[in-house]
Amino acid sequence: MRPVTFAATQFACSWDRDETIARAEALVRAAASDGAQVILLQELFETPYFCAEQHARHLNLAVPLEENRAVRHFASLARALGVVLPISVYERAGNTLFNTVAMLDADGTNLGCYRKTHIPQNPGYEEKYYFTPGDTGFVTFATRFGRLGVGICWDQWFPETARALALNGAEAILYPTAIGSEPADPSYDSQPHWQRVMQGHAAANMVPVVASNRIGAEAEGATPITFYGTSFIADATGAVVAQADRATPGHVTATVDLDAVAAFRRGWGCWRDRRPAMYGALAGHGGRA
Repeated sequence: MRPVTFAATQFACSWDRDETIARAEALVRAAASDGAQVILLQELFETPYFCAEQHARHLNLAVPLEENRAVRHFASLARALGVVLPISVYERAGNTLFNTVAMLDADGTNLGCYRKTHIPQNPGYEEKYYFTPGDTGFVTFATRFGRLGVGICWDQWFPETARALALNGAEAILYPTAIGSEPADPSYDSQPHWQRVMQGHAAANMVPVVASNRIGAEAEGATPITFYGTSFIADATGAVVAQADRATPGHVTATVDLDAVAAFRRGWGCWRDRRPAMYGALAGHGGRA
């Protein structure tokens, strides 16, 4: 047996970074007190979601990973609590800006980073202005509590992300996100779709999935967004085993036996029966036989 307890958190963000980091720390400590060993915070949690509109001043928010306040702060906290903390940040690497997660192991070591591969561009989600598509590929990290894969928000809509992470050995897939109301169509509630897609990734790849989303109403210029929370954990069959509501800050936890999941996955034979040579259509935008 190899039980691991995962936590998904959610909270509202402000422009006071010290206050926001303190909110995040309080939730990490609360989750750790409940036995969580891998604790997921939401996407770009240091500030409000600045990508709602295009403003050049926000480009100055990006800093190198080694200078990022949240990475330094939570590395110390990970070490003090003995927990794994994936930390989502706006990274500057030379002259290039990325949407990045630094994977902090339970001793505070930064095991490396994943840079967001799929960058959205929709009303209210103007990310192509701020981020270059990631260059890390779909990497997994050997942490104290298992090999973990990370996708970031828009990545979660692509089955290729989850499959590549699973093929690269991910025993659980983590998705920090920032999603809420749709400025292009305020009548549309994307939350059920958002959740079902990730449940499908868990079921198809037979790995647990953890998703953390922010809450609260934010207004960047003329573009208001109400983030819908509902952070959740799905088991290896895609069933939701823990879920928060749409508006309450806090955390949810679930314990998964990663050895039992591995045996379950092997028993189905899905990796045995894959036909990679038949999937050529995936290699091009237009598809090909």
